[in-house]
Amino acid sequence: MKSHFLFKEYIWLVNLILRRGRISLIDINKEWLYTDMSEGIDIARNTFLRHKNAIEDIFGIIIECDTHDEYKYYISNKHVLKEDSIQNWMLSTITVNNLLTENIGLADRLLLESIPSDGDFLYCVISAMKRKVRIKVTYQKYGHEECSTATFAPYCLRLFQCRWYVLGQFQRPVREGENPTKRRGLPKDHVEYFATYSLDRVKEIELTEEKFSADKNFSAADYFKDCFGVYNDTSVPVQKVVLRAYGLQRFYMRDLPWHHSQKEVYCCDEYADFEFTIRPTSDFIRYIMRYGNLIKVLSPIDVAKRVRTQLLDAADMYKELDDYA
Repeated sequence: MKSHFLFKEYIWLVNLILRRGRISLIDINKEWLYTDMSEGIDIARNTFLRHKNAIEDIFGIIIECDTHDEYKYYISNKHVLKEDSIQNWMLSTITVNNLLTENIGLADRLLLESIPSDGDFLYCVISAMKRKVRIKVTYQKYGHEECSTATFAPYCLRLFQCRWYVLGQFQRPVREGENPTKRRGLPKDHVEYFATYSLDRVKEIELTEEKFSADKNFSAADYFKDCFGVYNDTSVPVQKVVLRAYGLQRFYMRDLPWHHSQKEVYCCDEYADFEFTIRPTSDFIRYIMRYGNLIKVLSPIDVAKRVRTQLLDAADMYKELDDYA
């Protein structure tokens, strides 16, 4: 069977078990027969077991059988399907891809959003991560006519708001008054630091022959845990930020949380309050501003003042309109 047909079956099976929670092979077969993929033929037990094993190999999703509950199958590691995981992203992407492929006749009525990044750059970064070699990047910052180059160890990739970013690890000799970073694999009397690069601003990537030793204790999820997006500015302390969402905006925030720490702490007919544990960096402030009078910062006061100042500066740009009042 062609691979794209198999993938359709894998995705269908994962979504079915995920949706049902626990389901027997008999009930899986009943659902299977309702699909066009079955062509009216039962799903053989051996076929199901092959699919089950392939799903674990490809997606890291483990389907187990509870022999104490009428031999029902369930996903034992649902945590890998959390919102920002690669398994969830792959599952969602392939599910949508299958859906679009099956409905190609509606292509002129299905409008998608492109991600501004060269697939070759993604391949290069991932290859370097697997080989544990540093990459040399030619990069053009916004507002700069000239390109610059940087060589670093690619530690992780992050997709945020339709842009791919690579987190680079740098190391340099200590300067006067600094304490060296102490970990295995890092040269003596060196400090380690990180920087993030947007792949849509990269002009060229070259794999070097220089090996690097990644920090075994490094966790990409922990590194970005308190960030709104991709900028981990440790000079901005982690704070509890409470936002009030008015009108329909409160429903949007419930359905599409801004951050994994978001939790609703109060609601009424007019608004809802959401609390975040986050570094309120400039990108978070700008994101709040985009919603104008639909979002108000309740606390802390310094964050509210920063938003107010920038909103007033924005209003000042339209002062000349006062003459038309």
